[in-house]
This record gives sequence, structure tokens and C-alpha cells, in this order.
Amino acid sequence: MSHLSVNADPLATSPTRAASPVPELSVVVPVHNESANVGPLIAEIRAVLAAFGEYEIIYVDDASSDDTVRVLQTIRQDCDRLRIVRHRNNCGQSTAVRTGVGAARSAWVVTLDGDGQNDPADIPKLWARRPQTLDLSVPQIICGHRHVRRDSAIKQVSSRLANAIRGALLKDNTPDTGCGIKLFPRQAFLDLPYFDHMHRFLPALFLRAGGKVVSVAVNHRHRTRGKSHYGTLGRLWVGIFDLIGVAWLQRRMRLPVIEGDGREN
Repeated sequence: MSHLSVNADPLATSPTRAASPVPELSVVVPVHNESANVGPLIAEIRAVLAAFGEYEIIYVDDASSDDTVRVLQTIRQDCDRLRIVRHRNNCGQSTAVRTGVGAARSAWVVTLDGDGQNDPADIPKLWARRPQTLDLSVPQIICGHRHVRRDSAIKQVSSRLANAIRGALLKDNTPDTGCGIKLFPRQAFLDLPYFDHMHRFLPALFLRAGGKVVSVAVNHRHRTRGKSHYGTLGRLWVGIFDLIGVAWLQRRMRLPVIEGDGREN
């Protein structure tokens, strides 16, 4: 596990924040050097959820070296739903997601990539597919499926290949496990085994825990600002080792069928 140092949002523990209503939904967005995308994406999230009721937006800055934090702090002056959590050291997307989920106050969390390629307008689609009763004994994850990819040709080919191999080996019941927009119960996520790059294997991990996976068609957009942080070859090799590790975890899992309340003599 990565050793990380976190700067928490000072508003998170203030009397005003503590007294605010518990949100129905927490939107978690991990970012690293995405200063140009922060403002437009937050504006979209707010517009989509304007009639939603109680929600919060949690940005986790993974030790950005640009103006990401300054931009977030400026936006927060006029957006009391925005919370900011910072890593002092760069730990990667999975750790940033976990930090955000840990900070969330809602029972339900939706994640978005911070590059603007996920469309916040799809959040209501995922929300509508959640189970009406939160059952952590059968946790359900609702995953976005990018039917039309807006990436380079080589990235699309490598993604299809990775999804095919992963699906065949892990039987993770999803055509697009790498899509950043996902909705899941907060506690179910925190109960999963943590490791770097785990965000790419959430469907398989939910199934391993006895849960269910639902895929929903979502929009995918071109990156119009900033620069991608992923190299295709580097991600491929890391993914192979992670795939082997997750397959090992699946084989070692045993789900008990429990009878009684533990008070029998």
C-alpha cells in the first residue's frame, strides 16, 4: 500500500459542514494536473444535479504541480457543495479514489475521471439503475459502458484487447471495466481489498464479494484540455501483473452462507 500524506478540506470538519444535511450522493473526482478541466467539469456536475437534492462534490488532488488546487479553492468560494482533499505526495488514481470515497458522507458514491471525458449528464442514468434498497450483503456496482470511444486508434485497440482478456480470465460481467464513471455503495467499496490500480478491476472485485454488476451505456468525449497521464505500453504491462493478482484473489475467496445469530448454545 502506498504511504500517503493527506491535507483534508478544512470545511469538512467545520461546524457549518458538520451541521449540513447528509447528502444522498457523493461525486468523487480524482485529479492530477487538471487545472484547465476543473472549472468546466464542476459547472457541468452542478448543472446536472441542480434539481437532485442533497449532494456533495469531492475533488481529490493527487499532488498536482500546476494550478489545480488554486482553481479548486477559487471555485469553492462560491460552491459550498465542493470539498477538496489533497495528497502531499503522488499516489495514483486508485489511491485518490479511495481517499475520496473515505471522505464521502453519502451511502452512495459516483466517480468521474477528472479529464472531462466522462459526461456528468450520465449520472442520472446510473442513479436510476441502483437498487432501491441498499443491501450490502449483495453490493451492486453500476458501471458506465462507452459504446463509442473518443480516444486514439491505438488506445481503442489496446482497451478492447485488455477488456477481452480480462473478461475471459476474470468473468467480470462487464464490457468496459476501465470506464471512469461508476456508481456504488460507499461501504461496499471500502470493504474491498485495496491495491494500486484497483479502480480498473472494480467489477471483478464486487463479484468476488458476492455482488452484482450492471452496465449502462454512457457518453464518451474527446479530451479537449490538458494532457493524458497514461502511457499505453506502461499501462499494458502493469495491467498484466494486476490481472494475475486479481485472478489469484478470486480463487482464494470463500463466501460463507451464515445461519443463526451466534447466540445458540
